[in-house]
Amino acid sequence: MLKKGGELLAEHELAERKLRILQAIIKNYLETGEPVGSRTISKYTDLNLSSATIRNEMADLEEMGYIVQPHTSAGRIPSDKGYRLYVDMLMAEKEKELMERQDAMLEKVDKMEKLLKQAATVLASNTNYATLITSPANSGNKIKFIQLSRVNSEQIIAVIVLGGNVIKNTIIDVDERITDEVLLKLNMLLNTTLNGLPIAEINLGLIAKLKEEAGIHSDVVGCVLDEVARAVSLDDDIQVYTSGARNLFKYPELSDKENAQEIISAFEEQQQLTELVTQTLTKEENTGIQVYIGDETPVENMKDCSVVTATYDLGEGLRGSIGIIGPKRMDYEHVLKSMKKLQQELDSMFHKKE
Repeated sequence: MLKKGGELLAEHELAERKLRILQAIIKNYLETGEPVGSRTISKYTDLNLSSATIRNEMADLEEMGYIVQPHTSAGRIPSDKGYRLYVDMLMAEKEKELMERQDAMLEKVDKMEKLLKQAATVLASNTNYATLITSPANSGNKIKFIQLSRVNSEQIIAVIVLGGNVIKNTIIDVDERITDEVLLKLNMLLNTTLNGLPIAEINLGLIAKLKEEAGIHSDVVGCVLDEVARAVSLDDDIQVYTSGARNLFKYPELSDKENAQEIISAFEEQQQLTELVTQTLTKEENTGIQVYIGDETPVENMKDCSVVTATYDLGEGLRGSIGIIGPKRMDYEHVLKSMKKLQQELDSMFHKKE
């Protein structure tokens, strides 16, 4: 049994070594476009193997069909079979990473949703007014990485990961068949250029440069960049949590039938509230507290009210908004103190190291 187990272990180690050499050959060939020899691999990897050992492994890889020798006495280049294995491994690794991130994000989102709903309720109770709190939205975010994968012969999927591990997926139609090698090169082009880049810095000059380097596949790059722009739209996926709308009816000037109906409509439909917080979040200078009185209020159905808003900051370009709605004669001092306290608490909670 020990002998059998030892043989299995040796076979596994041998397979792993061949795999690492194949990966090194492909990476080097993608970078240089030149056939790769054993001496190059001995310097390129951390395997600490001799050129002779690497030559033997490369001979095995060639016999297995993963690499080919284009000319006598020349180095090797990857075969279609080699590219397929490399891309499948790369995709499996990325998919695992994305699944882990998505699972973590779902857990965080669930906790965050409960926290924000609770915060809205507590704020409404403390102030005796109506309140709203939004989920965090992208503002000035950065790109972490982009992964292009084939869905079928006519479609590819772009997975865009932004700061804060916000993940966006989109399907892109393509007019021609894109090979694994082309997908790999497009992934390298996009990530080499865009990783860690603030989205605000993706300008026309950079887009033109990327399209030029993509050559005949410039349309695919253009579609991906369009989706990046759409991915960070503040209106996308923004959630507004409200509480205490009925508190407003305690104030006679807001409790008549017409006023009450308009205010309830604004809270139920939420479109106007979303526009209000989007307007707040898109203004970079709005990092403190904003007070809108009467006609200054951006929400048409709340012109008889005062609205106080503030932002909370999660870092990595993610910000959310807090709002308190009350009569024009609201207790501004108490409201501002309550708002500032909640703003600081949210900032503190989200910036805690996990």
